[in-house]
Amino acid sequence: MNSNDSVALLSNKGEYTLFSYGDTTITFLTGKHLERYTAVKEWDNGYIVVMAKDVGKPEHEDYIDLLPILENLYMSPESFLKNIKKVRLGYDRWCHGYGQ
Repeated sequence: MNSNDSVALLSNKGEYTLFSYGDTTITFLTGKHLERYTAVKEWDNGYIVVMAKDVGKPEHEDYIDLLPILENLYMSPESFLKNIKKVRLGYDRWCHGYGQ
């Protein structure tokens, strides 16, 4: 397994957040005011601390808990998350993708 095999990508497209790992992309509603994620500060096995920029507001710290999202999708959090060691912003991947 090379180092890129353990990296997941996080981005947003409008009010939707996209979390991608391997061949799977999870898309979930975030909020209509989210402009962009600006940094991933921490990854803790399904819990992500991010810096986010909302329209008309200063950058702020925010939190994403993937466990209930995965469970609502009938996905095993343990299986899906077990090999993810790092999360980075993935806007470059989506420049020609979802929502355009």
